[in-house]
Order: sequence, then structure tokens, then C-alpha cells
Amino acid sequence: MNLLQRWFARPGAVRGWALASIVANVGIIVTGGAVRLTKSGLGCPEWPRCTADSLVATPEMGIYGAIEFGNRALTGVLIAVAVGALLAAWLRTPRRSSLVTLAAAGLLYVPAQAIVGGVTVWTNLNPWVVGLHFLASIPLVAISVALYHRAGEPDGPVVPLVPRAVTFLGRGIVAATAAVIVFGVVVTGSGPHAGDAETPRNGLDPALMSQLHADLVWLLLGLTVALIATLHALKAPESAKRTAYALLAVELLQGVIGYTQYYLDLPELLVGMHMLGAGLLWVAAVAVPYSLRKRTPDEDAQKLHYEIHYSREGDRIVEPEEASTTA
Repeated sequence: MNLLQRWFARPGAVRGWALASIVANVGIIVTGGAVRLTKSGLGCPEWPRCTADSLVATPEMGIYGAIEFGNRALTGVLIAVAVGALLAAWLRTPRRSSLVTLAAAGLLYVPAQAIVGGVTVWTNLNPWVVGLHFLASIPLVAISVALYHRAGEPDGPVVPLVPRAVTFLGRGIVAATAAVIVFGVVVTGSGPHAGDAETPRNGLDPALMSQLHADLVWLLLGLTVALIATLHALKAPESAKRTAYALLAVELLQGVIGYTQYYLDLPELLVGMHMLGAGLLWVAAVAVPYSLRKRTPDEDAQKLHYEIHYSREGDRIVEPEEASTTA
């Protein structure tokens, strides 16, 4: 098996690259937060160059320049992972247009997100634009999660695993999570961590914004508990219950961090952990609707790659040479 096949054409390659994309995109949310929390937002005062005379940070710019340029450089990692996902989707046997479309969308979205980052520099870290830069990562994470789940199921018709009302509840949880994240960004724009010592805030009342944010969190928590209770009452598949419980666990942890940082006057470390939690919360929420349905194989579809080249033992795919060794 050559390198191209090993990295991109193996069974499960698309899911592997999609998972890498999820990790990378949540990671850049955290590193973007580190830029703001260390007051390095204008460490590189120009974009796309770091300064008018240099593409990269120079030693004279100190640690602030290194932190800001390091975060910019991570965009290259996002592009590399997105290219890998697209290659895996393209080389998959048989090729599925749904996976290619999702992978292409992820690749095309990365430069758009980078441009929003450039606008934040051009506007000297306007708090509304900085918030938009954070929110620009949310659709990209959702695309990566969708690619991960779609790569693990066939292209046949969708079969609901729960009544329609529960499906709507799952979608409502996604909408509530999005609202929680948006208001969290607004709270951040009214708080002390601006990204630069001279950057103004959005002028809103931090206490009021924090209260509205907390109210939405409690709404999300209630919807999640209702979903769990309903899934147990319906004797829904265990995979759906596990997904709901995972979301509840992230919500509870995120809530503890959020309240703690608020009462400790927003220490940088806890704020950074809260940003990581926001990324994980979104991943867990987007996974919920996928756990409430399945797809049945299309009778006219081509056989899957492993059905052509490999054999299957339960959930494990066995290559021919491995099967002959164990025989």
C-alpha cells in the first residue's frame, strides 16, 4: 500500500481527517483566545503581512508579536487538514458527492475566516469584529462535525430513531447552544480582556450581559435534561443517550467554569478554559441531531471500499494480509 493510499484511501480516512479538522478548529479558537488574553491582538499591527516591512514577526516585536504571528500561522494547519479531508473524500472508493461537498466547503471556508481575522487588525480590534472572528469558527466546526458523522453512514434515506417532536427538540438544542455562544461573545466584548491595552469595549453592561448569557445556559441545560428523560422514556438507542449525556457533561463543566471565572473577576486561565469549553460545547450539540436518526444503505449504491478490498469482523475492518496471517 503506497503512502497516498495509506493516508487518504484507507477505510475510515475521511472520518480521520474530519476528526483532525474538529480538533484543529477547536484548537484555533483556544489560541485565538490566548492572543486576546495576553494582550497580543496587535502584536502584528498589519495584515496579511505582520508589519509593513516583514511578513513574519521580528525579534524586536517581542513576545506579543510571536504570539500573534503564531496564531496566524496555525491557519496553515487548518488549510493542510482541510486539503487532507478533501483528498480523502475524493479518493474514497466509491466516491460520495456528499462527502466531497462537505470537505470542499470546509476548505473554501478557511480563507474566509482568515480574512475576518485581517479585518479585526485593520479595525484595531473593534470588539464587534473580534466577536465576529470568533463566531466565524462556529460554522467551520459544524462542517467538520457533519463530515465526521456523514462519513460514518451511507447515503441512503434518513430513518428517524425518535418521534418527530424529539427531532425538533434536538434541533432546538443546537439553536439554543448557538444563542449561548453568541451571547458569550457579547459578554466577552463588554469585559476586560480586549486583546490590547488601548482597545475600547462594546459599551454594554457586563453584569446584564452575563445575566442574559446565564439565562440562556439554564435554558439549554433544561432542554438537555428534557431530551435525556425523553430518550429514556422512549427506550431510544444507547448511542443517542450517550450523545445527550456527553452534551450534559460538557454543559455542567462549562457552567462551573463560567460561574467560577465570573466570581473570581475573570482570571485569564479560566477564561481560556471557558473558550475551550465553548468549542467542545458546540461539537457536542451539533452531534445531537445525528444521533437521533440513521441512514439506510441505498440498494443501488456501489459497495463500500472495505466490502471490495477487505473483510469485516464485527466493527473491525481486516486487511487481506492480516486475515491470512491470523488464519
